[in-house]
Amino acid sequence: MSGSCQVCGKTAQKGNSVQQRGKPKYLGGNGRQTTGISRRLFKPNLQKIRVQEGGSTVTKRVCVQCIRSGRIQKAVVRKPFTVPES
Repeated sequence: MSGSCQVCGKTAQKGNSVQQRGKPKYLGGNGRQTTGISRRLFKPNLQKIRVQEGGSTVTKRVCVQCIRSGRIQKAVVRKPFTVPES
């Protein structure tokens, strides 16, 4: 599935979008009033990244939490305009 992380399987979560009006009480107002609640989706932050798997390099869609926590091994890229040593 394209909308999920290929490492941990994280998908979109359902939640509410809350519309409010008014000034908070701690700022001297009457308080915040809810004027509408509608359903929405919280989508994962997916990045297309080249991953080292075994001895090959594979392109995957991975969430940022997996990248930052070190669950994947990024592919090694050599610097541009350099001659590889033999």
